[in-house]
Amino acid sequence: MPTKISDSSINQNNQNSDALGSLEDGAGFEKIEMKERRNSVEKEEKCEKKVVQVVETNVDPNANWFKRTHATLKGDISSILLLLFLYLLQGVPLGLIGAIPLLLSSKHASYSSQAIFSFAYWPFSMKLLWAPIVDSVYSKRLGRRKSWMVPCQYLIGAFMLYLSFKVNDIMGENGGSPNVVFLMLIFLPLNFLAATQDIAVDGWALTMLSKKNVGYASTCNAVGQTAGYFLGNVVFLALESAPFCNEFLRSKDNQQDTGMVDLAGYVFFWGWVFIVTTTLVLILKREVDMSIPSNNTTASGEPAPEDEELELGVVESYTVLYKIMKLKPVHYMIAILLTGKLAFAATDGMTSLKLIAMGIPKDRLASIAVFLTPMQILLPWMIGKWTAGPRPLNIFLLAFPYRIFIGGVFAALIWWTPHFQLPDGKFEYSVYFVWISGYMFHQLATYSMFVSMMAFIAQISDPRIGGTYMTMLNTLNNLGGNWPVTVVLAVTDWFTYKDCVVKGSKDVLYACNTKVLADQCAAGGDVCEVAIDGYFISVAACSVIGVIWYKVFFNKLKYLQKIPRAQWRVFPSRAVAN
Repeated sequence: MPTKISDSSINQNNQNSDALGSLEDGAGFEKIEMKERRNSVEKEEKCEKKVVQVVETNVDPNANWFKRTHATLKGDISSILLLLFLYLLQGVPLGLIGAIPLLLSSKHASYSSQAIFSFAYWPFSMKLLWAPIVDSVYSKRLGRRKSWMVPCQYLIGAFMLYLSFKVNDIMGENGGSPNVVFLMLIFLPLNFLAATQDIAVDGWALTMLSKKNVGYASTCNAVGQTAGYFLGNVVFLALESAPFCNEFLRSKDNQQDTGMVDLAGYVFFWGWVFIVTTTLVLILKREVDMSIPSNNTTASGEPAPEDEELELGVVESYTVLYKIMKLKPVHYMIAILLTGKLAFAATDGMTSLKLIAMGIPKDRLASIAVFLTPMQILLPWMIGKWTAGPRPLNIFLLAFPYRIFIGGVFAALIWWTPHFQLPDGKFEYSVYFVWISGYMFHQLATYSMFVSMMAFIAQISDPRIGGTYMTMLNTLNNLGGNWPVTVVLAVTDWFTYKDCVVKGSKDVLYACNTKVLADQCAAGGDVCEVAIDGYFISVAACSVIGVIWYKVFFNKLKYLQKIPRAQWRVFPSRAVAN
């Protein structure tokens, strides 16, 4: 049973009263916290070593990879499958939201309209604001995580069913123009519900899996969300495309002007999937805390009080969030999460835009995902042996310089690609093959870093306040990937210089760095050509920053992995299995 934090329970003479009372007395908390950490570090390390020894004892080192993995996951397989499915459901609306801008673009929507719809993406970057509420307000009868996950998934299904009857009119399929504002107002709460479901599932993953396999929570997240996004985005766009269906899915005598599905039908289908599967989870799956070692229970079989999942009020949850951010190891994590991806901002944010500007069709560029998705699904399982271990960030450290190198390769390919453009503006198939190969190597590094960081976050998050703890770090990780791209996109124009050149010659007339001058150049029958491309300058600058960052934070990342898990806790465990 969870331990309730309230004025009455704080005054009670129980095993948690001194630690929980710290929410009322900051100075007392600090004193108790220091004492608790000193007393728990050795026991925590002994418990972690014991878990590793038990796993190693039960696994035959001579067995093949499949048998070793099966032995390691024994007892958690059904939970892993459920987590995979829950994260898959989460990825479907995200994929649909990602497909909308492409549909709007095909209807010649303006950039201002695209900017309005972009507000629908905001909830996942803001979910830290309400994560403590999700962690603290719930029904004991339904369960801490299901209290939020079940209603959110029912509402997502209801939104999709409603949207299926309105989306054709909203998208202007009946002759009008798309109602972008209303479309954003529909998908904004849809993404809000998906973000809230993500908070609940992240927290549930920490207690659904046993302590030795909690590192696989990041694998479930990566694989499930990737598969769901693929279904909601790539599969939908393919089935909605008439040329794709006519070429690959229909016979020559059955060619049609429309795809095999439309947005309304696809959304209607997934709406019912959400409702039916949520009902099954509600009925068949109970919440059981598997993160507590079986030998750390009371005589009656109940979890020991120090391992119980804390029941915090809303104000207390935000207080705990503040105390989490005061932990010294968390300070390092915040700096790492917010700055680490600056090294790749130019490559990640501008490469696809450069390819489209060169004349590569958007649908061809999007089809690269078909080749990448299988690797994105399989890779987390392939590296799971290392990310589920005690040093998951070793993969991050190995992939970081490799990803910087890939950024330089992409810059070289951007320079090389225009030389293979055919007279009709198209490109040879060899160009697509090279870029698909390049993106596969890029995703290898990107996903390795993502999975290893998510595994580490899952390991250090306190299961008793897991939803708030894990969501805070995940939100910072998302923010750390968004702000560098925005900044780099904004400043790259400062390094880009264009000249108005007489068509068919190399005679420079004047600089055309502004839109007005570029339009003037085109109106005169001349060509505004790029003299100095800011893309290459940005990639070089980001790479240099990345090398410096790697040198500065390498030892810090190694150090963070060596810190006992008790040092990451706001309320350290006082009784750890010996």
